[in-house]
Amino acid sequence: MKLADLRKLSVRQNLKIRFQLPNGLECVITEHGIAQVPALRRTPDFNLEQELASIGEFVLEPAAEPASDKKHAPMTRRLSREELATLAAPAAAAGSDHEDE
Repeated sequence: MKLADLRKLSVRQNLKIRFQLPNGLECVITEHGIAQVPALRRTPDFNLEQELASIGEFVLEPAAEPASDKKHAPMTRRLSREELATLAAPAAAAGSDHEDE
């Protein structure tokens, strides 16, 4: 599973994907597919793609929903690396099929 796979998943399913980096910082992939490390105040001394390989748990949360539909809004979910890879796999496969045409 690559960072690009998570970015595609976040856009297609309108999710924010959060995970804790080994150095204690948190990474958020927004519903727009942008990977952000909010607490980062300088140029990072790490490669996010390489750090992703060691992450075991992810938090998926729906992007901001209208306040009127709070009762039926999807809840935040915690997923293991394997569960998220399964969820992201169809999105990656669909993208590669389209590029071949």
